[in-house]
This record gives sequence, structure tokens and C-alpha cells, in this order.
Amino acid sequence: MYSRFVALRVRPAGRGLRKTTDAPELPERWLLAEWPATESEPVQFWLSSLPSGMPLATLVRLTKLRWRIEHDYREMKQALGLAHFEGRTWGGWHHHVTLVSAAHAFCTLRRMARAPKDTAAV
Repeated sequence: MYSRFVALRVRPAGRGLRKTTDAPELPERWLLAEWPATESEPVQFWLSSLPSGMPLATLVRLTKLRWRIEHDYREMKQALGLAHFEGRTWGGWHHHVTLVSAAHAFCTLRRMARAPKDTAAV
């Protein structure tokens, strides 16, 4: 990570949010802001319900984990054929998703076994 991050404990506000709870006040949440060194103000914000004693590094790691999940899902759909199933049965869909998941696990383990600066195998 090349950005700076700041985390504050805040209490969200809003009429719509208050209607969803019986408590007089909403519980405190983490407000995490990403502030790249090249920018004059923060560029991204997240609200989190993680416990109050959470270290900043853990908050950032868990927040940025979403990117990894989206990347893996895109890889499974485009490169491994997750979206190619056109069958009509639960069993067929289950087998298809299981094989795509196994292929993704294999690719991930191969990628992790390489040194970070190695070129991709052809």
C-alpha cells in the first residue's frame, strides 16, 4: 500500500438508519479513509462494524481484501468458465462450480509457488 490511511470511531446518523433500530443511538463504527500522498484530500471511505480495538493495519488489510475477492471472481468467470454453464439441473451446476473452484485453487497455488518477480509460465 502506498496510501496513507486514517481510522476514526464515528456514530452514523440519518433518519433512515434510525428507523431500523430501537436503540436511542446507533452503535459506533469505524470510518476508514484512504488518502494517497499525491492527493489533497482523502479519495475513498469505508464504514466498518469491526471491534473497536482493531489495529489500523488489520482494518486496511481487511478492507482491501475486497479487491482480491473481486479479482478472483472475475478470473473464475472469464478465464476458468464459471459463467459458461448452461445446464438445467442442480447436480450439473454443482459439478461445474466445483470444477471451476478446483481449477482456481490450482491456479492460485501455482501462482503462490512462483517467486513474485518471475515471468508467467507459457
